[in-house]
Amino acid sequence: MSTADIPEETVRNILDQDTLKWVFVGGKGGVGKTTCSSILSILLAQVRSSVLIISTDPAHNLSDVFQQRFTKAPTLVNGFSNLYAMEVDPNVENDDIGGNDGMDSLFSELSNAIPGIDEAMSFAEMLKLVQTMGYSCIVFDTAPTGHTLRLLQLPSALEKGLQKLMSLKSKFGGLISQMTRLFGFDDEFGEDAILGRLEGMKDVIEKVNKQFKDPDLTTFVCVCIPEFLSLYETERLVQELAKVEIDTHNIIINQVLYDEEDVESKLLKARMRMQKKYLDQFYMLYDDFNITKLPLLPQEVTGVEALKEFSRNFVSPYQPSTSRGTVEDVKRRISTLKLQLEDTEAELDRHRKGKQKV
Repeated sequence: MSTADIPEETVRNILDQDTLKWVFVGGKGGVGKTTCSSILSILLAQVRSSVLIISTDPAHNLSDVFQQRFTKAPTLVNGFSNLYAMEVDPNVENDDIGGNDGMDSLFSELSNAIPGIDEAMSFAEMLKLVQTMGYSCIVFDTAPTGHTLRLLQLPSALEKGLQKLMSLKSKFGGLISQMTRLFGFDDEFGEDAILGRLEGMKDVIEKVNKQFKDPDLTTFVCVCIPEFLSLYETERLVQELAKVEIDTHNIIINQVLYDEEDVESKLLKARMRMQKKYLDQFYMLYDDFNITKLPLLPQEVTGVEALKEFSRNFVSPYQPSTSRGTVEDVKRRISTLKLQLEDTEAELDRHRKGKQKV
């Protein structure tokens, strides 16, 4: 592969793709998905008319990262005029489906009895809501890999749930009809009404699923760190995304250690060697991906200003400090060597005294 063919080590390709509607950000737990998705949404807000970032992780962190309280309703992010955020629970609640009386209560109970339907219904309701709002681009801050893959496979879960409901209808349809009449319910609360609502949700989620499989409209950004488990999880994620036909061509490698100074710590040196080994494997496995490397910082990235500051590393490759070789650096190095020499001489004296006693 020539130098011209090597993908750029930034996320500019996502910012330049003005047809994108859905951007998923996911990966192993604890690798910095929320920070990366938040910065991506900030960068997209600079080139799009309106952007919405949605957290589907039950353990929400968007509020912590932006230092602003978000709910399940889109809220304008402080300091922006076109960036909104919301935190939703992928598990459906009775209040999300409807009230506690009549059809809504019966529908809730039946949907909870079908595995996977609760998540599918909640996801479908959220997507229906989002589609009516007309955002230019929607960024998903997803839960760890396993949960995310299940979320992307919800159309098939919904289909299985419908099949199960149909089989129940064929077996117990007469009994259900008798029970509804016995308790004074009319046809609005029968199994046909429930099935109709499920079919409506199925239509919505199938439409969105079709968009998810269109690389012009949807992409998935994999976030990881240069360690074995994260590399393994990323490979699994890329393969599973290929199975469900969702495009992915960006990998963000977070928490990279750079040799910016003369590192004396044996631990840091060992970590750098380990990271280099896995970084080489990432480049070998994903030579056609846009791989963005982010440095490990001594502090957390929280608050809008810190996110904006760190976003520079997303649009131009991070360059380690080149302060080595200055007079101050040489003086610091000499001082360090003097201290090491004194420690070595003291240790040597202790050994000599020990030998003399023996």
